[in-house]
Amino acid sequence: MTDKTAQLNELIEITRDGQQFYLHAHDEVKDVRLQVLFRDMSQSKTELIRALSVKVATNQETPASGGTFIGKLRQVYADTKASLTSDKEATYVAQLEEAEDRILHAFEDALESAEPDVRALLMAEMPKVRANHDRMRALKNSLQ
Repeated sequence: MTDKTAQLNELIEITRDGQQFYLHAHDEVKDVRLQVLFRDMSQSKTELIRALSVKVATNQETPASGGTFIGKLRQVYADTKASLTSDKEATYVAQLEEAEDRILHAFEDALESAEPDVRALLMAEMPKVRANHDRMRALKNSLQ
């Protein structure tokens, strides 16, 4: 596996963590507006994973198919914290915003060392990554 593929697969795994977390949170909250938002955010992650996976495949490599241990831990932590608080929705929003922080920072770090063709892909996807991050941050701040 090349460094380029390893870098892209790491981004796929981190993004998949977010996608799976949004799907999980969708099933845990009762607020229909949040369910719609979480479904939309999960779909956005699916599209991002698809774009990254296509790039890996064009390099004759296999795209990552799972998430990370850290992503799973974050989800378990959110479930535990939500079970101990009176505002389950706010807990999930706060934890999802932290997941968005992780995704944004991973993309920013990757941009610094990416090869030109990967850099072009990441630059094309960054507006969506930032928009998702900002959307969750604004929601978290509105719930505090």
